Amino acid sequence: MQITFYGAAREVTGSLHLLTAGDDRIVMDCGMFQGRRKETDRKNRMLPFDPGIITNVVLSHAHIDHSGRIPLLTRGGFGGRILCTRATFDACRYLLPDSAHIQESDANYLNYKTVRSVLADMTPGKRKEKKRAEVKKRLKTDHGLNLEAIHDMIDRYHLDAVTPLYTVSDADDALTFFDGKPYQEPVVLGQGTECRFYDAGHILGSAITMIRASENGQHKTIGFTGDLGRFGKPILKDPTLNFLPGDEDVDLLVMESTYGDREHEPVVDMAPRLKQVLNETIERGGTVLIPSFAFGRTQELLYVIHDLYNKKEVPEVPVYVDSPLATEITRVFGEHPEMYDRQTHKDFLENGQNPFIFQKVRFITEVEDSMALMRREEPHIVISASGMCEGGRILHHLRYKIHNPKNTILIVGYMAANTLGRRILEKGEAYAEDGRKGEAPRLKFLNKEYPLKAEVVKLGGFSAHGDKNEMLKFLKQSNLRIKKIALVHGEEEQSMAFAETLKDAGYSVHVPRAGESLKVR
Repeated sequence: MQITFYGAAREVTGSLHLLTAGDDRIVMDCGMFQGRRKETDRKNRMLPFDPGIITNVVLSHAHIDHSGRIPLLTRGGFGGRILCTRATFDACRYLLPDSAHIQESDANYLNYKTVRSVLADMTPGKRKEKKRAEVKKRLKTDHGLNLEAIHDMIDRYHLDAVTPLYTVSDADDALTFFDGKPYQEPVVLGQGTECRFYDAGHILGSAITMIRASENGQHKTIGFTGDLGRFGKPILKDPTLNFLPGDEDVDLLVMESTYGDREHEPVVDMAPRLKQVLNETIERGGTVLIPSFAFGRTQELLYVIHDLYNKKEVPEVPVYVDSPLATEITRVFGEHPEMYDRQTHKDFLENGQNPFIFQKVRFITEVEDSMALMRREEPHIVISASGMCEGGRILHHLRYKIHNPKNTILIVGYMAANTLGRRILEKGEAYAEDGRKGEAPRLKFLNKEYPLKAEVVKLGGFSAHGDKNEMLKFLKQSNLRIKKIALVHGEEEQSMAFAETLKDAGYSVHVPRAGESLKVR
């Protein structure tokens, strides 16, 4: 039997691995690549195998870089099941249609730009700008783009149309393949393959999967960590350390390495550091703008802010969650209190409080309300998607807030290479190291350049990924006996550095390349 690593090999996004054992072909995650538009579009559009040959899929958790290409799989002839925890299934009900809506919206806008440009260019000389305005009016309605007119022009002039990666209909259809299971219940994956899910502590419903596979009379156990969480964080339980009999002896552990050479700020510093940022920004009359993943990070921020407000440690300014998806996901969190840790029950549930709902919080869903919020100048907190600033409403908040030194852009999560979030972080840190003197760095987004005058602060304690020491804690303090580790889901320098750390600790380690296969011995 063997595993082939097709995604998240020496990179962070696009998690996708194929386990072949006898007649069983099990896909572990089917995630979307994120980064430069052209490169990610090329990677995302092609699956490296025929979906019709796949037996079943094991999904570690709902984040789009692990689940986002499932609609391509199900649309392409896949006939099995998507096996995951129940909370992951509940979250995917919102995440996958939202991803599809983004795909459709992006495609429609790009097609509009193509038609507008081509039609305007047909008019030479001084009338071009007038013609451009006429075309723009023709291709829009009071409610948005005139898609019928746009596609008619594409057909008439034989233009190259952009098609979405998948549609909302594709995503809705994909959800019919899902099968949510409880933690630690045996799950049949194929003729000679079964698994159990264990709590990974990363986000609600995230799972470490222990797969027991048979081939030619040989029995092997393959562990797949998905994304490992941290220890001692609020809301969720810690990553599992005690595995059931039959799952302790692992022939190959496929393990993440996102922060393989980094150490986070201590979990105990999360609230004090956030308290400091909020107090300093509010005191100077600014807004705290937080790019945040709708799933996991948003709810964690609400939890900590709620606790700070309960303790009267920061001024109770309005808190706006400007993300329809985050609103729905917060509802999913409320439906799964069985996954909360003891501290959350003690601090909130036993006092009759919802950790994520309080007097000063407001969830923004309508576009008009979001636009009005962007123009507000009194101190407040905005939590908005996308987490890496690659799209969504956060871009428009940045457009209004990035140029004002009173404001703070608070980075609370991982920013992948080649994303706007990474550029904001790197340029903001460099500007701060220079004493914020001289001309502010400039960033281009939404087809315009903006000076980065707002203060940029990173709080590493909010990361949902375990750092180097926490991943070592998982390996050393769990009851697993591991023959070999394959490191995935990390930029190459992080994976290679963590490999050296593990080798020094006595583990057999390999860092696979994209497309490489590894036999399970």
